[in-house]
Amino acid sequence: MQYDEFIEQVQTRAHLSSQSEAQLATQATLETFAAYISWKDRHDAASQLPKNIKTYLQWPVVGPGNQPDAGSESNVSLDDFFQRLSIREGVPKAVAVEHARAVLSVLREALSKGEFEDMRADIPAEIYNEFFAGK
Repeated sequence: MQYDEFIEQVQTRAHLSSQSEAQLATQATLETFAAYISWKDRHDAASQLPKNIKTYLQWPVVGPGNQPDAGSESNVSLDDFFQRLSIREGVPKAVAVEHARAVLSVLREALSKGEFEDMRADIPAEIYNEFFAGK
């Protein structure tokens, strides 16, 4: 999947008015999501993404206010994920939820089945069930 296609899909699915909003939603979501999967799986998955998007998964070390991100966490609540995303993107939590659904659905389509399955083992169950189960 090419960069423009990824961003256009996010823009359409999240009902955003511009590509810059879609880019911000993509960056915030993937940087937040990356904190919940291993370094190896982040880098392996990123290798299948466009250059301008792969860095969001590879280097999520800076959180809101330029503070270090919390790191990989396997027992995180979905509410915590959405709260972190809301802060990172600078939008209300309800908006962050909609954006995360759009971005992660595009991410799922952009990755090969094998790569997604490798990453799946790292994804906390509550987050996996919200975004990927049955899809």
